[in-house]
Amino acid sequence: MNQSHMLLKDMILADGRTADILIEDNRISKVAAKLDQPAGAKVIDGRGRLAAVPPFYNMHTHSAMTLLRGYADDMELFKWLNEYIWPAEAKLTGDDIYWGTRLAAQEMIRGGTVFMNDMYWFQKDTARAVEDSGLRAMIGCMFMCDGKGELLARNRVENAELLEKYSDGGRDGRIAINLAPHAVYTVSEKVFRDVAEEAAAKDLYIHLHLAETAKEVADCRAAHGGLTPTAYLDKLGLLGPKTLLAHCVHLTEEDIAILRERKCVLINSTCSNLKLCSGRMPYFEAVTRGGCRLAIGTDGASSSNNLSMFEAAKFTSLVAKERAGDPTVAPAAEVFAIATRGGAEAVGLDAGEIAPGKLADLMLIDLDSPLMIGDYSLISNLVYSADTSVVDTVICNGRVLMEHRVVPGEAEVLAEARKCCRRIAGFRR
Repeated sequence: MNQSHMLLKDMILADGRTADILIEDNRISKVAAKLDQPAGAKVIDGRGRLAAVPPFYNMHTHSAMTLLRGYADDMELFKWLNEYIWPAEAKLTGDDIYWGTRLAAQEMIRGGTVFMNDMYWFQKDTARAVEDSGLRAMIGCMFMCDGKGELLARNRVENAELLEKYSDGGRDGRIAINLAPHAVYTVSEKVFRDVAEEAAAKDLYIHLHLAETAKEVADCRAAHGGLTPTAYLDKLGLLGPKTLLAHCVHLTEEDIAILRERKCVLINSTCSNLKLCSGRMPYFEAVTRGGCRLAIGTDGASSSNNLSMFEAAKFTSLVAKERAGDPTVAPAAEVFAIATRGGAEAVGLDAGEIAPGKLADLMLIDLDSPLMIGDYSLISNLVYSADTSVVDTVICNGRVLMEHRVVPGEAEVLAEARKCCRRIAGFRR
């Protein structure tokens, strides 16, 4: 079999047309009504019952927190962090992170997600798990400070290990690195300035939490002369087109104007925000009227409890409508584009579209699922009706990661992740 060629036959496209799709190496080379089958090419025959659409790009997550799914629920953010999550994380090992990330990858593949923007500990183990899974990822060099405002020693060690091993993109160039200062309440001004300087010098993306809670905003104003977290970060030089900002719940009109002018990417994680009662991102004010760039992420599975981008997209749309009091806000086509092409573009990936020349990232949807009928609008069904069960096949970088709902090696991943969870359960005793 010619591993560099793949033909997807008789696929339904988002606009309703039926087409064949030829993949050569890791890119889509042709999309046409009928294409000749290259000798020895792998063929997936949709028989007019599979739809080929762009996959999801999960723009904010802490992947290995799959191991903490259900570990601590139904409490406010800072109690959840200080009394449960951070103490548990202090006891995790690199092996935990590897298997937790492999578990996250299995879940994301089954849900049609091919990319994660990850912020967590033991980053080289995260990267190794991503490589082994076949996904793409942008992995953050973490920055958190001690009580004296100094960078944690483990950050220095783990960031150096990540940069040393994965600055070249890793296997097949699927790994990118960014700088990930956690938040304004865990990173000192000095370290923020160092991050801004390093990002500018090395042309790196920056990924952090911003304005997630009202307490974060109030504390920042009190500590920094009335500046909101957005204004404070802008003063320190952290905001720009390569700044990826998670949550962005509590924004003023002045904040929105700054974020639009700096062309930052806001990342909505509605399910996590709702569960922790952090608030609702002002979609209408920031995106519809404000013109800010937006992407969507699930957050970690300890706060959103799953990594379904179907769910994240649906809640993004529904909560935006409810908050604005307008059912026309955040329409399905707009939200689906944000969850797919929008995420890819935000991190410079030439992907997120089924078109010649684009990277071969696709998900194939089972149109015979009850969730996809009535079949008046494929995109509306994907945003408002579908769940992960409709995903039949996933292709990332020209490689099939799941075919007809089978993900190779899944049994081992589940078994090893369960072993990790049994050990972690002892932390609460």
